Amino acid sequence: MKQWSDEAWQAAQPVYERTLTLPFVRALAAGTLEQERFRFYLRQDSLYLRSYFRVLAHIAARLDNVDDADSFIRFAADGVAVEKALHGSFLQGDMPLENEMSPTCALYTSTLLSQTLEPVEVEAASVLPCFWIYQKVGESIYAEGGSTASNPYRSWIDTYADPAFAESTNKAIEICNRLADNVSPAVREKMTKIFVKCARLEWMFWESAWNLEKWKI
Repeated sequence: MKQWSDEAWQAAQPVYERTLTLPFVRALAAGTLEQERFRFYLRQDSLYLRSYFRVLAHIAARLDNVDDADSFIRFAADGVAVEKALHGSFLQGDMPLENEMSPTCALYTSTLLSQTLEPVEVEAASVLPCFWIYQKVGESIYAEGGSTASNPYRSWIDTYADPAFAESTNKAIEICNRLADNVSPAVREKMTKIFVKCARLEWMFWESAWNLEKWKI
């Protein structure tokens, strides 16, 4: 039987390929991204992660397998540590207020939080794009030589191209695959649909940072 992750990635691959061509990602790789856009992105990312970490912890509380629950707790704890180090180095204490959330950030976080009412398998699938797409983007930029001493965003690139991040991503994929093996075809389809939707929201998140997105009213 085909693994669920293969089906999910195949469905989301066109979104990922377009993500690699985003002006924000290309400028990040080249080291030419304006500080204003990068700081906008980090401020929104900080707001997003506040919800993301809560969802990871919620998934952990719902999982029957103790080892899987422990993995999600570690994902949340490790993510908090990385976020503090990475965002702290670039934002230098200039952290955003809750009401500064952009329309795209608000949409993404509300989408994740709404999955807490779905089966845990669907909720787990919703957080996977944040692992997988960041890993793939980081590795892609690194492979093309974006992580050079002259690139001011080298630490960001190195974080997501790091084998340790890939290890966490692979663990999350493995857990989602095992969860998918024990659900109905209908739930498995919902897992794929939310995975693709959140992959699209990853695209939108970087696009919104490039555009310095604001509320229109």
